[in-house]
Amino acid sequence: MNSTVVVCGAGVGGLAAAHALGSLGLQVLVFEKQSRVPRVPKGEVLQPGALKILDTWGVTKFLEHRGAVRLSALVACGDSGKGRMSLDYTQLPDTTNWLLSADHESILTALVDSLPDNVSLYRGVTVRGTLHDDATRVAGLVVREAGSEREVPASLVIAADGVSSRLRRAAGIGADRKDYSHRLVALDIPDVPTAEKAVTAHVTDRGLRMRYPLPGDRIRLYVQAEPNELRGIDHDAMQRWGDALIAELPELAAFEDQLRSSLDDRQMLPVARFVADGLSAPGIALVGEAAHSVHPMAAQGMNSAIYDAHALGTCLAERALPLRAPDVDTALREYQERRLPELIQIGKISHNASRMLTDLSWVGRTVGRRALRNTGANQRLSFTVMHNLAGLGLHPLSPLDRLHQLGLLPDPRARRRPRWA
Repeated sequence: MNSTVVVCGAGVGGLAAAHALGSLGLQVLVFEKQSRVPRVPKGEVLQPGALKILDTWGVTKFLEHRGAVRLSALVACGDSGKGRMSLDYTQLPDTTNWLLSADHESILTALVDSLPDNVSLYRGVTVRGTLHDDATRVAGLVVREAGSEREVPASLVIAADGVSSRLRRAAGIGADRKDYSHRLVALDIPDVPTAEKAVTAHVTDRGLRMRYPLPGDRIRLYVQAEPNELRGIDHDAMQRWGDALIAELPELAAFEDQLRSSLDDRQMLPVARFVADGLSAPGIALVGEAAHSVHPMAAQGMNSAIYDAHALGTCLAERALPLRAPDVDTALREYQERRLPELIQIGKISHNASRMLTDLSWVGRTVGRRALRNTGANQRLSFTVMHNLAGLGLHPLSPLDRLHQLGLLPDPRARRRPRWA
């Protein structure tokens, strides 16, 4: 079977790439090793920038039809409610000025259901390796389906095969992964119809506790934990762990029974960060978790995968069809030059935000709470942070801004929005 583009992986990155390239009129094949859409506690909050892209693909209407929840703010505060930083997304000067929460499974399903007719998705197919032309350029994939292998030639291969990407390694692109010292316990709490329509993060002496509503009157709660904190504990011990959680964050008592009912179905998630050394090689492009990973508390990972796909599509849109290898490789170099600096900056933003909320050292807690308080009290800084997270354009904080965040230098512009806004 021949195709112009083949995509390895039907996660958000792969499906977004299929949308972006399929909308250009390219014939796209997507290969996914899993036979069904997975249900996992990840990638559930969509930022305004990503929603604008999804809307052009017809995805947003699918999500809202299935009960996706609009959120108006991202709030962070100490366990006592002090040092509050509230990012009010309704203040963004954009027609899409909200967040949207939906189950990851629903987001994947909506992406699949709205694929263009010139995109074909094949499940239960394992990618075994890459094809190369005489010049060692990637020229397709070797796939295994129903016990037999076959070759699939392509003008372009998209690596969207996750954090441990085989195709990234095959292309000779490095990735220096760094694991955080903590884990996140993910809880799916049912029957909470009055949940605040916001992403709320609490900084406690034991780390981050973050929650937001999901469709069906549910709440997603993430709890920072030590790597072996819950290993091997029984039902009673897990209930005692829940007691301690409620004691340190009393507002959880409002849905105590529902929280307790979710404890035995918890999931423990590792957390890591990296940005690949490059995003392309001749004939192949990296998108999504094959290219980068960030701490989930800033809601950037899935959204960045959508931005990757959109940027790649924009670069390829400038080339005439049918695609020729030199044109593809020129577009891939432009994609890397445009997108890699943005991903490095997003990685820094996410890492700094995560350290502010998860560092358990005395110095880390002190600095984190101070930065939280001063950012929340500074309209210019808080608007800049919100704009960056929203995916509407990056405006990195300067060293001077960092001094303002820490309260080491007064900010005469603190009561007004940044000039560029």
